[in-house]
Amino acid sequence: MDWNVVRRLWEKWAPSNAGSSGQPLKAALLLNYDPTGPSRIVSTIAEQEGIKADSAELSQFIGFVKRNRLPMETFFINQHEYLVTSIHENWFCARCLSNSKHAGEGAIVMQTSAFLLVGLYEGSIGSAAHAIKAVDQLGAQLSRRNM
Repeated sequence: MDWNVVRRLWEKWAPSNAGSSGQPLKAALLLNYDPTGPSRIVSTIAEQEGIKADSAELSQFIGFVKRNRLPMETFFINQHEYLVTSIHENWFCARCLSNSKHAGEGAIVMQTSAFLLVGLYEGSIGSAAHAIKAVDQLGAQLSRRNM
């Protein structure tokens, strides 16, 4: 895998999509993830924007994805609990159960061959649509490069 390519894609995508007011995502994470690899290989945070997460904190989330029991369990990111609301071929949507925002919060999680891309957003249906578009934009670029 060419880390320089991944870094360039992230640095081009993140500033216009995540981390600041007015952008579709309040935060984004790019996690190394190989579901076919040995369990002793730990997923790590490749990139993050608008959030301060660490690998230990995300181990429960990675376990949740690996178990593939998406509609039957909840997961946590940054001390917020999420429930999956829709599942698609290589991505899923979730709503935050422990939020303080009136309009709500959600997550879009997309899997490529080498990464999990997590986009966190604030708002309801309109915000979710913009978040899906933003996550899909980077996911498609990674997938085209077989990453």
